[in-house]
Amino acid sequence: MTSITSAELNYLVFRYLHESGFTHSAFSLGYEAGINKCPIDGNMVPPGALITFVQKGLQYVEMEANLSNSDTDVDDDFSFLQPLDLITKDVHQLRQMIREKKKNLQKEKDKESDKELELERGRVREKERLEKQEKQEKQERQERQERQERQERQERQERLERQERQERQEKQEKERQEKEREREKEKDRIEKDKEREKQHEDQMDTELTTEREDIVLVKHDENGVSGGPEPMDISTSSTFQACEIPSSDVTILEGHTSEVCACAWSPAGSLLASGSGDSTARIWTIADGTCRSNMQNGPSNVLVLKHVKGRTNEKSKDVTTLDWNGDGTLLATGSYDGQARIWSTNGELRSTLSKHKGPIFSLKWNRKGDYLLTGSCDKTAIVWDVKTEEWKQQFEYHTGPTLDVDWRNNVSFATSSTDNMIFVCKIGENRPIKTFSGHQGEVNCVKWDPTGQLLASCSDDITAKIWSMKQEKYVHDLREHAKEIYTIRWSPTGPGTNNPNQQLVLASASFDSTVKLWDVEQGKLLCSLNGHRDPVYSVAFSPNGEYLASGSLDRSMHIWSLKERKIVKTYTGNGGIFEVCWNKEGDKIAACFANNTVCVLDFRM
Repeated sequence: MTSITSAELNYLVFRYLHESGFTHSAFSLGYEAGINKCPIDGNMVPPGALITFVQKGLQYVEMEANLSNSDTDVDDDFSFLQPLDLITKDVHQLRQMIREKKKNLQKEKDKESDKELELERGRVREKERLEKQEKQEKQERQERQERQERQERQERQERLERQERQERQEKQEKERQEKEREREKEKDRIEKDKEREKQHEDQMDTELTTEREDIVLVKHDENGVSGGPEPMDISTSSTFQACEIPSSDVTILEGHTSEVCACAWSPAGSLLASGSGDSTARIWTIADGTCRSNMQNGPSNVLVLKHVKGRTNEKSKDVTTLDWNGDGTLLATGSYDGQARIWSTNGELRSTLSKHKGPIFSLKWNRKGDYLLTGSCDKTAIVWDVKTEEWKQQFEYHTGPTLDVDWRNNVSFATSSTDNMIFVCKIGENRPIKTFSGHQGEVNCVKWDPTGQLLASCSDDITAKIWSMKQEKYVHDLREHAKEIYTIRWSPTGPGTNNPNQQLVLASASFDSTVKLWDVEQGKLLCSLNGHRDPVYSVAFSPNGEYLASGSLDRSMHIWSLKERKIVKTYTGNGGIFEVCWNKEGDKIAACFANNTVCVLDFRM
């Protein structure tokens, strides 16, 4: 509240004295107080101002007691009034002024509050916008980083695959050159030996001619008998010529435009499946009875299963492996693009199974036919539920590419890898039920015996091994090969087979150009079949267990009699052989070649 000054009070007293007739007193006060020098305009002061002021003071005391019933400080109310208001207005007017000024003040406060609230809302919205923008930028950075990591992983994988392919090619080329040199050396040695033998024979003939003439004449005269003919040498080539399969017993299937790396007969009939680097698999219908020498490549007896739309020969779509289900109604194929596909016998694509992150190297149906097992370069194996077309379980135990898989029964199986390890896995289990370690190189192939009790494996460490679920260490370590062992097969003989009275045998095929047969009970070599000149990539037993077919990069397929342990039939094509297989009757053999063809041979003894 504004206070009154002493000059203002002196002037009010001066006016009161003057108005009341106290002239002398008014003069004295005016002289001593310097009223004439006071800046107050007398015209603005009404008559009787001092008395009015005193009355207002009394009213102020009354207002102090009665103006407000709230706990609000009364001094706050008087802060709205000027001294002149207190002199010129009554209590009712003053109350009205205070209420209006309070109301105006409250409006201003409300405006300030609304303005502050709006500013706060703006700050909150700006903060939310900045947080959303920061979150979006963070998510975009994370997505870019993930894309970059995926791209780097894919590039690393592709580099690794290219490097592995290049190393394999260089290795094969080196072996081929080494074989060529060995053949040349062997050829030179044989020629030199023959030359020395011929010279020696000529010399011996010369020395004996004179003596023989005399002896023959004497014996002829005495006994009347002349000398018999010399013994004749039988060369290996003449033996091969004698058992060469005639062209009339061979059907050549043409149509693939790249090397054919896999083939398999349907267990149900006369269908033959083949898989190629041209991004297709084919199902050929092979007529019963004897083959014809003419080419069977017409549209009437072959179905083309395309793994890529448009042009073929796309390397990422190479068909690397295939397998028929037990009743021969479905064909599964594995491809370099990491996808497995299931086809019907009429060529219809039933399912495409996608989860692997690298090429599929091996693929097998279980005996029941409800699960398909795949092994991939991405180091994993996957069991697929064929009915739902979904993956049931992925097994991630290996530290290198998975090279081979093989079912033990309908729910458990073995896997092998470049990490030198073998794992036995079971559906529903989160870790291997058995681990076999002992190989010192990549494990190329694993196969269970017909009873599912013994597991055979072969490796780049030049050994084959036999394992049992009853122990950790291998049962037998088979060490007779001179180079890497590429594949192995059990004979369809012994317990659990259609030939239970015959001995169970294991066959192994190696880059040392030999096939070896093993006694699995003793862990000893039965015999070595030495007829090829280059690495042997495939072996297959006949259904009756009496014969073995072998295919080699030397372009030849030999059929061996296991009883006589010799070649009984042979066929030479125009390219290296990647796989051989018998039909269920045992009267036809299929072989797939590097020159894009598949050959079907009649077998009769």
